[in-house]
Amino acid sequence: MNQLKPPQNGYQSRIRTSTIRLARWNGAWLAATALMAFGPKFLWNKTLVFTLLAVGLDVAVGVGMILATKKYVLGLDELQQKVYLNALGITVGVGLIAGVPYSVMGSYNVIPFKADIAHLIMLMGLTFFVSFLYGTWRYR
Repeated sequence: MNQLKPPQNGYQSRIRTSTIRLARWNGAWLAATALMAFGPKFLWNKTLVFTLLAVGLDVAVGVGMILATKKYVLGLDELQQKVYLNALGITVGVGLIAGVPYSVMGSYNVIPFKADIAHLIMLMGLTFFVSFLYGTWRYR
């Protein structure tokens, strides 16, 4: 038997469209960042002009991602905005509280590996994900 999906209201449709748009911008930024990070070594042999173009592309796509995120958040209802912004605030706090000591420990060779920004980005991503899930669960 073929099950039909329940009809979506206008709000759900808008959120779905906005979420897809945001995911595309995030994917584009990820691709632009990968090009900027790996292009000089693997694609254009550290040619300065191509590296600067890749940096410019990364920044431009990053601005587009920020604007898409702003549009996404403004389209949420008040409770979802609260959950999103709380998760974002926790993420910024964790990034600062963990990032500064991590950088100092890397500078003074307290940790046995290079303090890389990628580690901080992963920590922030996981923090946002867990905070957002917790906030969504808390208000159900």
